[in-house]
Amino acid sequence: MTESIEHPFPPVYDSSSRILILGSFPSVRSRKEGFYYMHPRNRFWPLMEKLFDRTLPDIQSRITFLHDEHIALWDSVNRCRIEGSADSTIEDAEPNDIAHLIAASAVKAVFTNGTAAHDLYMKYIYPETGIAASKLPSTSPANASWSLERLVKAWSVILDDTER
Repeated sequence: MTESIEHPFPPVYDSSSRILILGSFPSVRSRKEGFYYMHPRNRFWPLMEKLFDRTLPDIQSRITFLHDEHIALWDSVNRCRIEGSADSTIEDAEPNDIAHLIAASAVKAVFTNGTAAHDLYMKYIYPETGIAASKLPSTSPANASWSLERLVKAWSVILDDTER
């Protein structure tokens, strides 16, 4: 059996964050590098670059971007047992305190990156926040049937809530 792992880095948000994007739990690569979506084949950052017409080459530029666009970024799970990076192996999930983040920000819309993040949010966190999440297709390399162009079309719904 795998050991329980705690989420290794904090959310990115501030009091003016208007939308929250939630993943499930950081990948092995993200845990090692200490930031969200660091696997080189995850399309999250290339997707954000296309949606917002920005170049985001490093962690600091990504943090600045999130603040500039009033986007909060976190994960549904604070602690769990997981094998590698596979969401399908998440067990004994303990949720993050998303209600606290929402209370400390201007978040009015929640978007989840994939099915696992959505299911975990709706099961553990939605009852506290009362904000239903919109499920978006996963940017994970495991979701290879979705091209970057197809992801851009699906994820463009977040632009409505960022007041662009």
